[in-house]
Amino acid sequence: MAYTAQMAAALSGATRRQLSHWRRDTGAGAVLVPEISAESPRVLYSFRDLLALRACVFLRQDVSLQKIRKAINNLRDLGESAQLSQYTIVSDGDTVLLVEGGEATDLVRKPGQRVLVVLRDVFEPFAVREGVVVPRLFRPRERLEVDPQTRGGVPVVSGTRVPYDLVAGLVRDGVAPENIKDYYPAVSAEAARDAADFALYMDSYSQAERGTAVA
Repeated sequence: MAYTAQMAAALSGATRRQLSHWRRDTGAGAVLVPEISAESPRVLYSFRDLLALRACVFLRQDVSLQKIRKAINNLRDLGESAQLSQYTIVSDGDTVLLVEGGEATDLVRKPGQRVLVVLRDVFEPFAVREGVVVPRLFRPRERLEVDPQTRGGVPVVSGTRVPYDLVAGLVRDGVAPENIKDYYPAVSAEAARDAADFALYMDSYSQAERGTAVA
């Protein structure tokens, strides 16, 4: 399974410029280097990368990128060397915390100290910038789903293997949602509308990235 930088950005809430900055800023410590391919023009992220990116973007609502980098470095210093997506990392608004077995460990202010934390769901929709709300990860629209075992994790119509963009392309070409079933019998008119709407989100997300500062 592999995600292009555009899809990884749209499903995580990062901008493509942020992704580039985060994978290349080796001086301050790269936030996340793609597992599949880190070299342009074919930068490709794994599903695990996508989970880690979404967590980082979620954290950026509360804490600075510097604190996130420090937390990642301290996590490694504590002997944790697995891919970032394997950990539950959250913020309480002031520091970054590693959650394990109902307990949380401070990774910034007092690395290793146990603290109490209230978990927030990184998989649910959340706003990242004015006018931009990142959709629910595993169900970006009511009738679309993301399954890393289906079509490489690209959003598909729920209960099928039909990628959203094939359906959205037909709608854009003038096929009425009610007639999509002539091409894909398992795709309802409502699912076709969801596919077209998600395609619009992808387009608008790319437009919203323009002029967004790297952080």
